[in-house]
Amino acid sequence: MSHSSDPRPMTARRSGPLTGTATVPGDKSISHRALILGALSVGETRITGLLEGQDVLDTAKAMAAFGAQVERVGDGEWSVHGVGVGGYSEPDGVIDCGNSGTGVRLIMGAMATTPIAATFTGDASLSRRPMARVTDPLALFGAQITAREGGRLPITIRGAANPLPVRYHTPVASAQIKSAILLAGLNAPGETVVIETEPTRDHSERMLAGFGADIRTERTDEGHVITLQGRPELRAQPVAVPRDPSSAAFPVAAALIVPGSEIRVPGVSRNPTRDGLYVTLLEMGADIIVENEREEGGEPVADLVVRHGSLKGVTVPAGRAASMIDEFPILSVIAAFAEGRTVMNGVSELRVKESDRIDAMARGLEANGVRVEETKDSLTVHGMGRVPGGGTAVTHLDHRIAMSFLVLGLATEEPVSIDDGAPIATSFPDFLPLMRRIGADLG
Repeated sequence: MSHSSDPRPMTARRSGPLTGTATVPGDKSISHRALILGALSVGETRITGLLEGQDVLDTAKAMAAFGAQVERVGDGEWSVHGVGVGGYSEPDGVIDCGNSGTGVRLIMGAMATTPIAATFTGDASLSRRPMARVTDPLALFGAQITAREGGRLPITIRGAANPLPVRYHTPVASAQIKSAILLAGLNAPGETVVIETEPTRDHSERMLAGFGADIRTERTDEGHVITLQGRPELRAQPVAVPRDPSSAAFPVAAALIVPGSEIRVPGVSRNPTRDGLYVTLLEMGADIIVENEREEGGEPVADLVVRHGSLKGVTVPAGRAASMIDEFPILSVIAAFAEGRTVMNGVSELRVKESDRIDAMARGLEANGVRVEETKDSLTVHGMGRVPGGGTAVTHLDHRIAMSFLVLGLATEEPVSIDDGAPIATSFPDFLPLMRRIGADLG
């Protein structure tokens, strides 16, 4: 969780059919970016549907610390009066990003080409996560960076006084690396170029264009190439945040594995760079109907109708991993109830998330009677239809691990417990009441 608290053990029990409407919160990735780009714009950006989880609230506090006027004006409605590109002022205190890898990496990028100094910290989980993958390219702009051994938090950055544009080929598929470099490139002269082997989620590119940046993408022999012209004047924009497909994955998964269930999940982002889980579920035979496809805030969205039904194991190709990297934990839960084995490839990035998610899911599934196999870059779950349950999963301060095992317990023979549900508030503060409204027995 973003700030220290006492552990909150929770238990999920086998539930009757789940029914009704599951209105999930706004997209976390887009919420972070809306606050950051609003702070880098000229004028007032009005944001609706902002996720008010602790991760995003920490980003809002950080933008205020850098000089933007940030105000909550209603439920999910926020106003940001920006300072313009290059207009950040030096913060008075340390920037605490809590549990948010996205928040800290994007904010470091946004300030790295402004001649100010800032120190970043986070909770115990975030302080274990690798930051050199972002700080190394930021140093190429001319930023001076001091970090703990291994490039970990706390980190102090002195932004470049005379930044240089950068051309950078990302070593791993990571939207956070790409986005940090693009945000740094806003205040560098000339063109900043990011080259990816495979495209990652494109919220930054879409939103930068919406705020008036000159940005283009193309496919070349080098890979997926994003080119940003530096030093634009970003214009404040209204931002309607679509609902988070990663959060939607939990009630969707619950409906798929609890017999007799049928739920509706409205307004979910269908961005093709985030849609890998839903492509995979359809391959598994999931009963998911997509209705009312439309565009909101520059993002494709739709309503999902999800029903319980039989599922079969599949092999997930490594090339799909970037489009569903946050959803592998909940997919491994769904896979436990499928017929046959599900092989998830290309998942090594999960080992450096809020926790080592491959290890956390493997150990938790084994504790509940599911056979799994893991390598550095894969996780295989042997589906068994009826899952015994009865175990306790260690969450390692990871919100997605916590929610995944609570969903597991809704369909197991015996209850499933987790050691700490407090981190859920970082991304999905209404998870418990939402799940209870559709009939889940957990708490």
